[in-house]
Amino acid sequence: MFTERFLRNRRGVSLEKAERVRLEAAVSEVRSLGARKTMARAGEPLHESNLLIDGIMSRYLDDRQGLRQLVAIHVPGDFLDLHSFPLKTLDHDVATLTASTIAVVPHSEIDAISAERPALARKLWYATLLDAAIHRAWLFRLGRLDATGRIAHFLCETNARLFAAGLSDGRRFALALTQADLAEICGLTTVHVNRVMRQLREEGLCVFRASLVEIGDLEALAARGQFDPGYLYIENDEPLRTRKRPFR
Repeated sequence: MFTERFLRNRRGVSLEKAERVRLEAAVSEVRSLGARKTMARAGEPLHESNLLIDGIMSRYLDDRQGLRQLVAIHVPGDFLDLHSFPLKTLDHDVATLTASTIAVVPHSEIDAISAERPALARKLWYATLLDAAIHRAWLFRLGRLDATGRIAHFLCETNARLFAAGLSDGRRFALALTQADLAEICGLTTVHVNRVMRQLREEGLCVFRASLVEIGDLEALAARGQFDPGYLYIENDEPLRTRKRPFR
C-alpha cells in the first residue's frame, strides 16, 4: 500500500480505510529513481506531487559557488511537494539521496480530493503543516546549536521520524547518508562532522557506521541536541523520551 506510512502514528490525525483507498486511487504511476538524481528544479512548472514510498530524498538550495545547503530531508511516508499544488512551482530543488521509489499524484487528483473529501484534504494540509514545524526546528538547529548539538539534534529527529514510520526501534535505524550529506544538512565541513561523530562515539552517545545508526544513550543525545519530539506530533513518543540503553 502506497499510503501505509503516510501520517502513521501522528497525533490527532490518521487516514481511514476509505481515505487510503481514495488516495491510492489518485496515484497515476510509481517511479523508481536512482541515487543522487534531481527530481524537480526550482522554477519549473509542476503538475503533480509525490509521495515517498522508499528511500531518502532532499530539498536543497545552491549558493553562487554551487555549494549545496540541504533545507529538508524526506523519509518514507512523506509527501515531497504538496505545496507545489497551490504554488505550481518550487523555490528549491528536490533530489534523491539514495535510490528511491515515489508514487505520483497529479494535481488534478488533489483538486478532486479537495472537492470530494474535505476531511482528507485537511489531512493533506496537516502534512504540509508538519513540514513547516520541521523547518522551524531546522532553523533553530542551525541558528542556536553548536556543531555537536546540530548533529545530535538531526540524528534524534531522524530517529523519531523513522520511528513514527515503523523504520526505527527507537534507538537503531538505517541511514544511508554520507558525512558530506550531514555536513550539508548541518552547515558544517566534512572534517568537522568526522570530528563530531568520533566525539559522540567516544562518549557512548551514538555510533554511525556502515549506514546504520545506533544510539547508545538517547536521553543524553537528545539533551546534547536540545531535542524534544513534540513538534513531530508523534502519537506515542514516550520511547523517544525515556529509552536509555548502553552499547553492547
